[in-house]
Amino acid sequence: MKRLGKHLKKLWALLLPWSEAIVWLVALLLLAFVPPEETQQTLCVWHHLGVESCPGCGLGHSIADVFQGRFEASFFRHPLGIFALAVIVWRIVWLTFMNLKIRNTLNRKPYVKNL
Repeated sequence: MKRLGKHLKKLWALLLPWSEAIVWLVALLLLAFVPPEETQQTLCVWHHLGVESCPGCGLGHSIADVFQGRFEASFFRHPLGIFALAVIVWRIVWLTFMNLKIRNTLNRKPYVKNL
């Protein structure tokens, strides 16, 4: 049992720095492959309260439209959808770059000059 705990701690330490990038990537993949017209279930609080025009849902549908090549529909669902997609992709790239940079820095042996 202690051995399993040790392995889970190592897995957690490995995945924790990547967690935000993983969440954004999974969200974009879901938006890319799930057509917004066919979604019956939602996690939107406003939708469950009966509000029809939620800006967050509009933004998600806008990004999904971009993935399907419907740029005009994307703009009409939410004008900032394309910009939001660019920002999220930039964030994923930045987090990946920083995690790799930190990882390489930690794995690098310290430079000691021979005297």
